[in-house]
Amino acid sequence: MSDTADPGASSPAAMKPPRWSQRRRISIVLVLNLALIIGLVVAGLLAHSVSVLAAAGDTVADCFALVLGLVAIALRDRDPDRPHAQRPIAIAALVNATLLLIVTATVTVEAVSRLVEGSPSVEGLPMVVVSVATVIVMLTGALVLGRSAAGEDLHMRSVLIDAVADAAAAAAVAVAGAIILITNGLFWLDPVLALGVSALIAIAAIQLVVKAISALRGKQVEFDD
Repeated sequence: MSDTADPGASSPAAMKPPRWSQRRRISIVLVLNLALIIGLVVAGLLAHSVSVLAAAGDTVADCFALVLGLVAIALRDRDPDRPHAQRPIAIAALVNATLLLIVTATVTVEAVSRLVEGSPSVEGLPMVVVSVATVIVMLTGALVLGRSAAGEDLHMRSVLIDAVADAAAAAAVAVAGAIILITNGLFWLDPVLALGVSALIAIAAIQLVVKAISALRGKQVEFDD
């Protein structure tokens, strides 16, 4: 099937048909995420920030899920009318959500450890710079995906949720970094923020797991909640 085909784009939940195919949109978001990983890792190490390193881990997991999603889309588009054609998409969404839960669990353990043992000194400026850059990249990715992605299928919905959640988390990290920079203290904000972000991501991931399992069991999945 041609790359321009986009099964699911005609869903009633979509506001209007997307300009680009799912494959093209996912590929663009993948490139954006790959470019972002290096900056996040470098800034996280320089700033000694667990929240920035958490964002880097989340982005690595996102990239793996995006690659898996591209494979799932290719498998579906070979024969979209066959029974269980959407199964690879549900599997990709389930793997994506599972990876998010693993990342959030790892970040939670590190954040709690820092709170118990005392948070080390954190550099605010690298946190602010890389977080603002992350907000820009994630919002660009969300715009590329379009509002229709929320109602196309489980994987497109999961990618859009990731982009929006990552943008919100990065904005929060930027605020925390600015406070640390101005006060030259309050380093505990970094692990506390990491815990808050992890909780929000975990909630979205668990909801996605439930929907993916329901889809794999052959149930109709609703996208409007």
